[in-house]
Amino acid sequence: MDIKLLKNFLQIARLGSMTQASRTLFITQSALSKQMKELEEEFGRPLFSRGSGGMNLTEEGMLLRKRAEDIVSLFDKTKQEFEELDEITGGDVHVGAPESCHMDIFARELLSFRKNYPGLRCHIISGMTVQVEEMLDRGLLDFIIISGIPDLNWYNHVRYPADDEWGIVVRKDHPLAKKERITFENLLDQNLIISTQGLSEEMTKWCGQDVDKLKITDTVNLAYNGSVMVKERVCIMLSYRGLVTDSELVWIPLHPKLSTPTYLLWRKYQVFTPVVELFLKQMVNSFEGGKNTILP
Repeated sequence: MDIKLLKNFLQIARLGSMTQASRTLFITQSALSKQMKELEEEFGRPLFSRGSGGMNLTEEGMLLRKRAEDIVSLFDKTKQEFEELDEITGGDVHVGAPESCHMDIFARELLSFRKNYPGLRCHIISGMTVQVEEMLDRGLLDFIIISGIPDLNWYNHVRYPADDEWGIVVRKDHPLAKKERITFENLLDQNLIISTQGLSEEMTKWCGQDVDKLKITDTVNLAYNGSVMVKERVCIMLSYRGLVTDSELVWIPLHPKLSTPTYLLWRKYQVFTPVVELFLKQMVNSFEGGKNTILP
């Protein structure tokens, strides 16, 4: 299958118009239309429904779009890696990471590495563990930083030199804002918002079977969006320390203390470009050697 053909298909899918796509691709509309017919013949299914509203993807077209985006991204990444094999001074590294106040550790490692390899370009994708693990498995990321215990059957790993501590985020005028720490009893009858990952894993560790007694009314995967819900008095948020810096809100730790370990992961037998391998080795040596310390 021609990668260019997939790229042209994706452009039509994005714009919803054969005419607009042909203009941006600098190709005649008739030639582009012929390409899409060839693509439909290859798969034996219609990919577009053509109507007055433009080009709409069929169910089969939506499936191909999802797969084509992965294929094109992986192809472009692989092509870039081949181009960088002889250029050890620079290149691209693709990193998956959670929302964490400890990303400053990674930032310092990147800054240190760039003193010798200033051409390194870093692309960070943020998401929950399951999201970035999936991208790592598909070859779209070089390594990831995750919260929680990794699957040692599939990944190489090194312990990140900081853990994330759990607490609540409330408005400063909320009754709980005066407390120095928050117990399970304090949370009963409170409307709570939390990440789906934290709900399924961390809260169960903290309060066991009593987790069902918590009034989880909402879930979120970005702390900023959760903080807006808190500011509008919809709920209070269970969140890591340091993710919310709004002056109207305050973070208070849980008691007993609940922390989530963080790890740097990469796939077993994964092959890196020279510059990415050097960067990874620097971080592994730094983390295992204790150059960084666990932050409070």
